[in-house]
Amino acid sequence: MSITNTQSGTNVHEIADGIYRINTPVTIEGGGGFSFNQYLVVDDEPLLFHTGLRRMFPLVREAVASIMPVEKLRYLAFSHVEADECGALNEWLAVAPRAEPVCGTVAAMVSVGDLADRAPRAMADGELLVLGQHALRWFDTPHLPHGWECGLLMDERTSTLFCGDLFTQGGADLPPLTGSDILAPSEQFRAQMDYFSHTRDARAMLARLAAARPATLACMHGSAWQGDGAKLLNALADALSA
Repeated sequence: MSITNTQSGTNVHEIADGIYRINTPVTIEGGGGFSFNQYLVVDDEPLLFHTGLRRMFPLVREAVASIMPVEKLRYLAFSHVEADECGALNEWLAVAPRAEPVCGTVAAMVSVGDLADRAPRAMADGELLVLGQHALRWFDTPHLPHGWECGLLMDERTSTLFCGDLFTQGGADLPPLTGSDILAPSEQFRAQMDYFSHTRDARAMLARLAAARPATLACMHGSAWQGDGAKLLNALADALSA
């Protein structure tokens, strides 16, 4: 793990071949520790998943610059419209002249087409985005965990699922990558502040993600995870049905 900003503790760790987790730990007053992650896929057409909060832009930009020139970013992808997902989108578009926002068709229609300073690339369910060696497939996941426009990306080369707010773990001092249980701590976090919509289609969507057999889960908050992703996703479906 490489620290890119000693004041904030922002750090970078390669979680899969060519995929880097950018992590900034924070302390929330009255709420303990937390963390925000972005994921950089380095390839012919580099992609950043999650832009980070607008006020975190200098920290995330510094971290990306420690790996590659920020102006070479080609895609700025995110799961749904929320400040930590896409708050710094226009700041990134300003420093990366070839970059395009990447989101689902619903997000493009209802929000991003207006919010973004450049027109988004709207991904259809099942569409593949080829970056070079990496190829990322878009999965529509409406209301999973929340947001009508929600969707996720899966890198087919490394079997990495960019799973957004699924498996959110509290705490600021967590390992970059773990094989330990993350379902129990994420369910403990959800019990304190349930951020799931509890859509009736959750099990079917989780089963579809499980069928893709991810080996790495790139979580937005907390540790990234490696192991039997299908088993873990199905366990989450059981927990949500309980």
